[in-house]
Amino acid sequence: MMDLNLGAAPAADDLIKDSTEATFMADVVETSQTIPVIVDFWAPWCGPCKTLGPQLEEAVRAAKGAVKMVKINVDEAQMIAGQLQIQSIPTVYAFHKGQPVDGFQGAVPPSEIKAFVDRVIKAGGGEAPGEQLDEAVAAAEEMLGEGAATDAAQTFAAILGEDPNHAGAYGGLVRAHIAMGELDQAEAILNGAPAEISKAPELEAANAQLELARQAERAGPLDDLRSAVEADPDDMQARFDLAQALHANGDVEAAVDALLELFRRDREWNDGAAKAQLFTIFEALKPNDPIMLNGRRKLSSMIFA
Repeated sequence: MMDLNLGAAPAADDLIKDSTEATFMADVVETSQTIPVIVDFWAPWCGPCKTLGPQLEEAVRAAKGAVKMVKINVDEAQMIAGQLQIQSIPTVYAFHKGQPVDGFQGAVPPSEIKAFVDRVIKAGGGEAPGEQLDEAVAAAEEMLGEGAATDAAQTFAAILGEDPNHAGAYGGLVRAHIAMGELDQAEAILNGAPAEISKAPELEAANAQLELARQAERAGPLDDLRSAVEADPDDMQARFDLAQALHANGDVEAAVDALLELFRRDREWNDGAAKAQLFTIFEALKPNDPIMLNGRRKLSSMIFA
């Protein structure tokens, strides 16, 4: 299994602290000479501040020491707020080398907070945790492609331990269990996906692969189905079953061609089953897969002919 080597997070006291006008220079300006510092300007009476503050703290902790955070109560630091032209709160500034380098006003979604923290880390010459995780996902995908499904599953799971909402890792974990033939486990993982990522393309693709794997379990003998189609070219069910058997045997291109031929002969057969099956196959493939691109082009030409 790959060692993510993301490191343990420093103690929260080292990452996040309250500051005052008296300590602002040391806490922000001097500290930002060596590490970016995010400053949260807030006040006890500010409702949005109560939401933004904890979310920002969570994102800073997740960065594991790549950035620090300082909280400034503007009621008690009016001179600082005036110098920095803080006109509304919450306002968040990021400092690097003693100068503001980024910032935003108002409460924003967690995804934007994470993106902001990642930008600040990059501005300071660091590597954002999200990038490290993406590199780990790429390595796990390579393992999966080489047939090391168990190692890939362990790595995907470790990534999810760092970021439970990483759609790439979640979809990869599902596909790893599919590769191991553990379809029930794959389905359970898919069904347990966090709501925030349940419609992500990576999970939609994993769901399509799971559906195709279920079909593969039920696929009939390939030679018998070929013979059935040759004996009766108008047997649409035999053509459809042949396409499923071809896909189950790893011949994705032939499966697509068989479904395109079925669609050409009778696009309305079984409530458009050929088109629906083609979309399932396309969704399971990578966006740049030539079989998918060529198949979509041929299907579109038939539809709009």
